[in-house]
Amino acid sequence: MAKCSGITQAGIPCRGIPIDGSDYCYVHHPGYIEERQRHGSKGGKRAGRGRPSVELARLQGLFEDLAAEVLSGEVERGVGAVVGQLLNGARACVRDALAAREQEELIGRLEALEGALERQKEGHRYGA
Repeated sequence: MAKCSGITQAGIPCRGIPIDGSDYCYVHHPGYIEERQRHGSKGGKRAGRGRPSVELARLQGLFEDLAAEVLSGEVERGVGAVVGQLLNGARACVRDALAAREQEELIGRLEALEGALERQKEGHRYGA
């Protein structure tokens, strides 16, 4: 089986399988440079999935402050309970938004993989 003609960052020959009847795998194929850059830029925009954790940390701080205020008597228990429920609702929204975003990204990645597989299959059809 043919191997990619590219050289890895470590300076060794790539062991990837060439695509589209070319000499290069997806990682080294010059026709996919922009697509790879687009995919790579998504990671930077997500900040390592840090944004949701920042919001969750903020909510945790609010929970801790509220608990301290209820325990010290600064906030009535009933008011604290209602505020706690509202904060739980906000936390659930952050969690659900993160789950939805991850599902959308996984669907996009799956569709890209299915497309690549279909292109690869088309290149290997008999009589093509």
